[in-house]
Amino acid sequence: MKILVIGGGGREHALVWKLMEGAGVEHVWCAPGNGGISHHAECIAVAAENVAELAELAGRLKPDLTVVGPEAPLVAGIADEFACRGYPLLGPTKQAARLEGSKIFAKEFLERHSIPTAPVYGTYDSAGEAYAALCAVDWPVVIKADGLCGGKGVFVAPTPDDATSFIEQLMEKDELGPGGHRVLMEEALAGQELSYIILTDGDSFLPMVPTRDHKRVFDGNQGPNTGGMGAYSSNDLLAPELDSKILDTIVRPTLAALRNDGIDYRGFLYFGLMLSSTGPKVLEFNCRLGDPEAQAVLVRADFDLAQACLAATQGRLSQIKPSWKKGASVCVVMASGGYPGKFEVGKTVNGLDKAAQVEGTVVFHSGTRREGAGYYTSSGRVLSVTSAADSLPKALRSAYRAAECISFDSVHYRRDIAAGSARSTGAAGG
Repeated sequence: MKILVIGGGGREHALVWKLMEGAGVEHVWCAPGNGGISHHAECIAVAAENVAELAELAGRLKPDLTVVGPEAPLVAGIADEFACRGYPLLGPTKQAARLEGSKIFAKEFLERHSIPTAPVYGTYDSAGEAYAALCAVDWPVVIKADGLCGGKGVFVAPTPDDATSFIEQLMEKDELGPGGHRVLMEEALAGQELSYIILTDGDSFLPMVPTRDHKRVFDGNQGPNTGGMGAYSSNDLLAPELDSKILDTIVRPTLAALRNDGIDYRGFLYFGLMLSSTGPKVLEFNCRLGDPEAQAVLVRADFDLAQACLAATQGRLSQIKPSWKKGASVCVVMASGGYPGKFEVGKTVNGLDKAAQVEGTVVFHSGTRREGAGYYTSSGRVLSVTSAADSLPKALRSAYRAAECISFDSVHYRRDIAAGSARSTGAAGG
């Protein structure tokens, strides 16, 4: 099997790494890839958002399977373009990807099909309307940008001043682009957040091991939202009875609702959940693997991911029997100083070889470029140091031991991944 992976972050590095373990995998390309990915796969400089050029690339390479990592090409309709040309691709259609591409569409879908979610105050097309609505909400209030904002479009506003400032950033200052031109406000839910991801062919599905991520940039869940500063997974993260409840009240009803609406969904589907006192509720959908959740999930996978992905595109996922390594995994994201605000790139990355020697650890590259044997920072999130072990404390020790081996100018990472409980009130990132 020859596989094309689309994307260039830590999630895509983890996908490439795991897909290459497949028994029948002969070659993997990645577009555009990054410095670390180039060590494992052949990288081709085509942007992940350029659907037309990616389709032309697939026509030349003729991969047996294309796997899409990030959300932007899915929301832009890459699955539809490939289907028109007869190219096998794992990922939902443009219509299905609206579950992530529009928070308002997703909320209306959830309410229409009575799938548990937070009550809504309203949706707003102008800053004036949104400011006026703040007079009639309970605090804190959750404000969500309707469109894609790189994981930074959701804010749990504790006060009217904070809410006003965020609305201004989105709708007047245009700081997060067109994704912030419409907003949704909903009640804040209390509880623990959970990332629950499945692989589906539209009918059958395989649950991934559950994960919990850390969105805020600083320890103690302080500072602005990011694309994700770390994640962890463990056997005891989700009790069996709660797992069953999530499947019965959220996962299966969602897949049935998609079929009922005539939406063909094939690919990864991410449920951002709040485990509230009244049961699990959907905060958001993502139409792909999370990042950095994918890193924590894939180091625990003990099955042929390439065959599972191919089966999902062919409607025969029920034939795949996944298995998972017992224990836990931890992913620590190492970021450029200043991220998610302004940061510098081009910093030399040192200590990668030493970090890779830590038992059970894989260093996935999120934003590096490679020159000869050297690696240099190229983005806000630079590395995803990921460790698996037979217990969460062991996985934590390994991940942080490996992170301490690595250095680059102004490096920043959280020191409290998986420490205590996760956020107690809020909404998953947008």
